[in-house]
Amino acid sequence: MNNIELIYRYRFSEKDRKDKEKIWKVLCQKYFQKYVSEDDTVLDLACGFGEFIRFINAKRKIAIDINPDSREILPKEIEFHLKPATNLDFIPPDSVDVCFVSNFFEHLPSKDVMDRILVAILRILKKGGILIALQPNIKYAPGDYWDYYDHYIPLTHNSCAEAFVKNGFIIKELVDRFLPFTTNLSIPKHPFLVAIYLKVRPAWRLIGRQFMIVGQKP
Repeated sequence: MNNIELIYRYRFSEKDRKDKEKIWKVLCQKYFQKYVSEDDTVLDLACGFGEFIRFINAKRKIAIDINPDSREILPKEIEFHLKPATNLDFIPPDSVDVCFVSNFFEHLPSKDVMDRILVAILRILKKGGILIALQPNIKYAPGDYWDYYDHYIPLTHNSCAEAFVKNGFIIKELVDRFLPFTTNLSIPKHPFLVAIYLKVRPAWRLIGRQFMIVGQKP
């Protein structure tokens, strides 16, 4: 068992994972699906337990992670690759419509590595293709951000936007407060309440401590 497996098995109980699945099913159906066409090729980079890639509708779905547990959880129709996110050479250039990453960039060892990954994502995206990133915002969670042993890079919505622009993306959307910091918080997790939350944007300003950014390949 590698370090990633150990950390995530400690961090997320079976109940936590089931709660996350319910939340992400609503997030995909009620929010993120608007960015994805059913004919698209979608890449879920550092997919974790596949909460996004399992519930989004797309013609071709690719998932990458370094955690072997991911392979056991993902359905067979999802193309899973046990690889680091720095290794995207196996994906042809200009072949992906949407790349999605969630709570990933903060785990990278340096900004140089983040730059290399952004360049690699830009290479595989089609012209007009998008990168959607959901990230904890250290601006609104300065203490909780460091409760996780594998967090390295502190990012705000503004610093992440600068990284996107530096590496060739056009910023199409930037929401500084979107989702709560973690699904482990004692907040309503019922699918109906999650759907209501997504519609009530003022609630984002009160509870949201993760940002969402959408970058486009020119």
